[in-house]
Amino acid sequence: MVAAALLRRTPGSLASAIRLHRTAAVAATPIARFMSTHVTNAACEDNEPGFLGSVETFYDRAAKISGVSEKSLTGIKAVDAVLSVKFPVEIDADTHIIIEGYRAQHSRHRLPCKGGIRFSDEVDLQEVEALASLMTYKCAVVDVPFGGAKGGVKLNPKKFTPAQLERITRRYTMELCQKNFIGPGVDVPAPDVGTGPREMSWIMDTYRQFNPQDVNAAGCVTGKPISQGGVRGRNEATGLGVYYGVREFLQFPEVQKMTGLDGNIAGKTVIVQGFGNVGYWAAKFFQNNGAKIIGIGEHDVSAYDPNGLDIEAIFKHRSEKGTFRGFGNAEIIDGSIKIMERECDILIPAALERQIGMKNVKNIKAKIIGEAANGPITPDAHDYLVSQGKVVIPDLLLNAGGVT
Repeated sequence: MVAAALLRRTPGSLASAIRLHRTAAVAATPIARFMSTHVTNAACEDNEPGFLGSVETFYDRAAKISGVSEKSLTGIKAVDAVLSVKFPVEIDADTHIIIEGYRAQHSRHRLPCKGGIRFSDEVDLQEVEALASLMTYKCAVVDVPFGGAKGGVKLNPKKFTPAQLERITRRYTMELCQKNFIGPGVDVPAPDVGTGPREMSWIMDTYRQFNPQDVNAAGCVTGKPISQGGVRGRNEATGLGVYYGVREFLQFPEVQKMTGLDGNIAGKTVIVQGFGNVGYWAAKFFQNNGAKIIGIGEHDVSAYDPNGLDIEAIFKHRSEKGTFRGFGNAEIIDGSIKIMERECDILIPAALERQIGMKNVKNIKAKIIGEAANGPITPDAHDYLVSQGKVVIPDLLLNAGGVT
């Protein structure tokens, strides 16, 4: 892969990790998700591995050429610890529901463990294990001295009121505290899909209540509001890292030769799938530096305009209306998958895993695919893209801006 070849020029840990992430193909062993849904299956054939299976497939490819002993590789691959909890939450005076929550610690070789907490219908045990594994490798790529972890609560946050979400978040945090799965020197969560500074402040406050003697309690999460001890620039960090990564890859003569693109962002056409924190900021930085954002995909519909979309205007419209429908002259396309098949220079999958699989990979026309999401391309689809001369910039590098 061209990405691996180019990164051989870079310092050891970065080059090695990227080379190990994407290498020659080997047969993948399908491993089904526990709770697969249409959103993460729509682009994939039945014989393609699930999310955790995809991560393990890429790991096994890397292991074959790493020169590391099999004993060590086996230990690195395994997830150290997983917490699975179910707890009741009062929705109203007459209604209680059972909430499922998870936290996986893939590696505790360096503490604290680090990784986000997501609120999503897609959350299951295998997903958090896969994401925790990716966090370990991601931290190694950018030389951040943390182990990898990930957490999730299985729910759609849009179906709950802020008061209900606060009760759920605090109860989930209580479970983490009781099981020693959170703490400044143990395991530090962060925002992810469906969560943000608000949820992080609830988590921090709950942790403080359980650990009033801990002078470092504010360090139990990152991504807090500035007023609560957060770091300026954290909200846009992942999206900014996506922009920087694509910008730097465009400087390589090999990439320019393969894609026919010059080394400038200005004038490039970009499609972004996913308009959450990562997708919004990535689109904003691309547009601010002269690129034309011609398509944006969201969970319900996508917006497309070959003349370019105004990011701030469509963000405001979506915030007010709850959808892209009715925005200007944009063409509205059902779902978030089809928008990725439109002609563009740069495609940024910034939503969920398994969005490009063998069902739709042959329709991908972009010259550069930047993995802003975790695991958006299945192993077989990745191999096909590379065989067609596409440049795939891997998630381990491209979306590491947040943890950095």
